[in-house]
Amino acid sequence: MTVHSFIQLAHRHATTAAHAIQATAAHTWARLRPHAIRAVDTGRGIMREKPGYAAVALLTVGALFGTTGQGLLRGAEYNRLKTEVVAQRTGLETTRREAQREVNALAARLGELQAEANRLNALGERLTRVAQLGDGEFDFDKPVGVGGAGPVRDMPATELRNGLANLGAQLQHSGGQLSVLEALLFNRELDKSATPSRAPVANSYITSSFGGRADPFGGGGQFHKGIDFDAVTGDPVLAVADGVVTFSGVRSGYGNVVEVDHGNGYVTRYAHNSRLLGQVGDLVRRGQEIAKAGSTGRSTGAHVHFEVWENGVVVNPHQFLGEAPIAKPAGKG
Repeated sequence: MTVHSFIQLAHRHATTAAHAIQATAAHTWARLRPHAIRAVDTGRGIMREKPGYAAVALLTVGALFGTTGQGLLRGAEYNRLKTEVVAQRTGLETTRREAQREVNALAARLGELQAEANRLNALGERLTRVAQLGDGEFDFDKPVGVGGAGPVRDMPATELRNGLANLGAQLQHSGGQLSVLEALLFNRELDKSATPSRAPVANSYITSSFGGRADPFGGGGQFHKGIDFDAVTGDPVLAVADGVVTFSGVRSGYGNVVEVDHGNGYVTRYAHNSRLLGQVGDLVRRGQEIAKAGSTGRSTGAHVHFEVWENGVVVNPHQFLGEAPIAKPAGKG
């Protein structure tokens, strides 16, 4: 069998099957048509003869459709409300996180300002001690009195941030001023510490003053360049101010000598010592022992010869000694 013959045979079978289906459908409708017509007529009759039943049936069907529709509407409304709640919750959470970030930033800035305030308070207390302001005027632990009247309102975050920024600028400005004051007071304190301001021997007295005097060796006049203090061999010889040892050794006529440079043009000399403790280059503090008293060099007995040089010129040490006695105390042997 050729391909063409096979196609023709398939077409004839398909046509025959279609005709058979149409005939079967027509036969089935012919048998069911009277029943369908009677059902329709019966329904019309019931509606004419028993309208109450028909109404109940219609209402029941309507109720069923209504209930189903309402259920569908309620489900849609529920889904809509649920979506809105989820969106609101998401928005509230985003707002809460943003507000918390803002609070955290303000808290961090507040911590910085508190630290700066504590630093300024500590600096102020230190300056108060350095300047010896002990009258209670500068009590940095005492709270500052504030007050005011009027209605209270909510403060916007921007206003609070601006207030913190202004406070930070004020603290920075005040810190700069206090730092300058601290530097000035520190320099003043350094100058004070480096200026001769005490006797070189504790609990002593002056046996020979600065200026013209009779020479204790062989008579005649002599210019005395320093002040002599009574001492016992081995008594501590003390630096009269902060400074650096620039000479430690023997000088003609002076015996064992220590010299200290205090800066600002001041140099002090301690002579006739029995023993030298300070070495060249040593940093010494006011009141520190730098030698032992003795009677070396041109000396008639144990004592401490003390000189002050200012810018290369010897000056009267008495102006730097405060209340040191100038005469031998009564009853001193």
